[in-house]
Amino acid sequence: MTAEPDGPEDRLRRFATIWSRAVFPVTSTSLTRPEFEEKLLPLARRLSEALRARSFEAETPKEVGAALVGAHCTDPDALARSLDCVDAYLVLYCGEDGPQEELRTRCSRLQHAMAAGFAQELRERTLAEQEAIAQAALRAQGVVAQALHASEARFRAVFEGAAIGIGIADLEGNILQVNGALVRMFGGGEQGVRGRNVSEWTHADDAPQVWRLYDELVRGEREHYHVEKAFYRPDGTVLWTNLTVSLLRDADGQPQYQLALMEDTTERRLLNLRLRYEATHDALTGLPNRTLFFERLEKVLAAGEGQRFGLCYLDLDGFKTINDSLGHAAGDRLLVEVADRLQSCATAPGEMVARLGGDEFVALTTGPDTHREVDDLAARIMNALVAPVRIEGRELTVRGSIGIVEGPAGERSPAEVLRSADITMYRAKSAGGNRFELADPEADARAITRHGLTTALPAALERGEFFIEYQPLVHLGDGSVRGAEALVRWLHPQHGVLGPDRFIPLAEHTGLIVPLGRWVLEQSVRQARDWRERRGEPGPLRINVNLSPCQLTHPGLVQDTVDILERAGVSPEALCLEVTESALIGADDDLLKPLRRLAEMGVDIALDDFGTGYSNLANLRRLPVSVLKLDRSFTQSMQQFPADPVDLKIVEGIVSLAHSLDLTVTVEGVETGAQAEQLRILGCDTAQGWYYARPGPPDRLHELALVDATG
Repeated sequence: MTAEPDGPEDRLRRFATIWSRAVFPVTSTSLTRPEFEEKLLPLARRLSEALRARSFEAETPKEVGAALVGAHCTDPDALARSLDCVDAYLVLYCGEDGPQEELRTRCSRLQHAMAAGFAQELRERTLAEQEAIAQAALRAQGVVAQALHASEARFRAVFEGAAIGIGIADLEGNILQVNGALVRMFGGGEQGVRGRNVSEWTHADDAPQVWRLYDELVRGEREHYHVEKAFYRPDGTVLWTNLTVSLLRDADGQPQYQLALMEDTTERRLLNLRLRYEATHDALTGLPNRTLFFERLEKVLAAGEGQRFGLCYLDLDGFKTINDSLGHAAGDRLLVEVADRLQSCATAPGEMVARLGGDEFVALTTGPDTHREVDDLAARIMNALVAPVRIEGRELTVRGSIGIVEGPAGERSPAEVLRSADITMYRAKSAGGNRFELADPEADARAITRHGLTTALPAALERGEFFIEYQPLVHLGDGSVRGAEALVRWLHPQHGVLGPDRFIPLAEHTGLIVPLGRWVLEQSVRQARDWRERRGEPGPLRINVNLSPCQLTHPGLVQDTVDILERAGVSPEALCLEVTESALIGADDDLLKPLRRLAEMGVDIALDDFGTGYSNLANLRRLPVSVLKLDRSFTQSMQQFPADPVDLKIVEGIVSLAHSLDLTVTVEGVETGAQAEQLRILGCDTAQGWYYARPGPPDRLHELALVDATG
């Protein structure tokens, strides 16, 4: 009998147990360890929820860090142990099999925010303690000034027993008294601190206002100030503190002493620096990550007039194949090697290399003239990738595609620059890879528009932005209207009316062509029914609807067509489905099976764009088609007089072959009467083109059919 797997609550409880065992020994509390665990459990639950939240919110981990201080976990070692537990066990017990890299990144940010909340709460508590001490010092200032005040014992107890460093100096800066906590902060004996002058404690990292505030205080112009300040210890190391300096006045209100309160923040600062490094650098390669790169790019683009930048966006070619064939460990080793090579390429001032994620890297160069520098940088990167990488006894060839963006600072945002570089990189990749391309604003605009149309397609279908125009099919023998081809259009809110060449390829790429094609078929069949009812004749106008290759392979094609015809009450003979010749070249029986079923039902199948696919004419015998639609390229030469005799012979031969196979022939692109007459003489059956009518609304076709019927 196997045990049931632990649920989320069990794993959360296990994390809280580990956390409490790590922190309890350094916590000043009257609670037992199990009671302390119960106190940490809701904090663990909040961290777990923040880890798996849809978006990162820093407030929750900050509140958890502050709650640690409220639970008396004020020892610096308590924070370090808590962060170690979060780093080692939070993703393990609370990640719930989510994407590990994203969870590790989120966990690092949680630690940073948690440390910030701990520091802020501890600082506020310290400031409250400092205020209490300062008040006690003010009440006891007569003791310092006259050594006769009755509360000297109480002040001395506060002075010596405080956990923060306290020092008293005269207005000339001579240090008169220090407590034990301050001596321990600096190290060495008390004599190493007492007797010194405040002016000796300068540091290279002092903010400009530190000594201005000090001068104002000793002149009596301010009562206190608070700054972050660094001090050199006797051994040369640096002590970072939160420093509060207050002015002590005598009984007459005259400035007499200055009181300094110091909180040691060195460990917390080092921890924040470590967390900052982990949050801004890639864990695998050690390169700056996306966060740090965007910070740097923002500064570069905000630079003054005359500054320029150059950016190389690199994506490795075929990296997925390496991961799939050799495993992710080999892929990681390859990425580390590539990162080392890229770093060696960007050593000049103003140059930087970062890893954005996966196998994507960026290199940035800045300066007054980056036209040539960015090209040189891209060339160095390509050369650095030439040498094979040896991994697990194999030599792997490294190839990459680079998109280059170069220009003046201040004109584009970081997101716009990176998007342009990304688009250009994919242009280089589509051109064969292992090359670099320079960004082209026009190509960017086309790609952005194409992407915008792609993302807008699903909503456009739901909002009813598509409509259908119909172009009549005319019999060349008697000039009668026999039907129409349905041509879908998109009424885009920004771009206006878009033809199918603008969005059909995008719909095929995204798979939306199936629901869109079903909608076109349904609307067109309904329109055929309406024409029949308005004409009052039993024979309906035939409607031609285009099928894409994706629709041909969709398993619901036959059933959808049957359902649409039955719901509309239209016979299959009124429908003709057009399939391009290229889609059927080399088609096997499985692909032809749904077309054969439709043809057996009575639906006409037309072979569209015939003559452009270089197919074997003998294949026509095995295809379930009843109509050949000649491509418009055959009719273009007939606009000239005399027509090209070779084209005439080709058309005549195709028509003769089609008729011998009991196929009818439709010709597209008829624009003149001379073309129409020539095609009639050659034996073509029906035609469509601007000579008869441009695609238009269904009512216009109804009018044309009425004119034909009464003419």
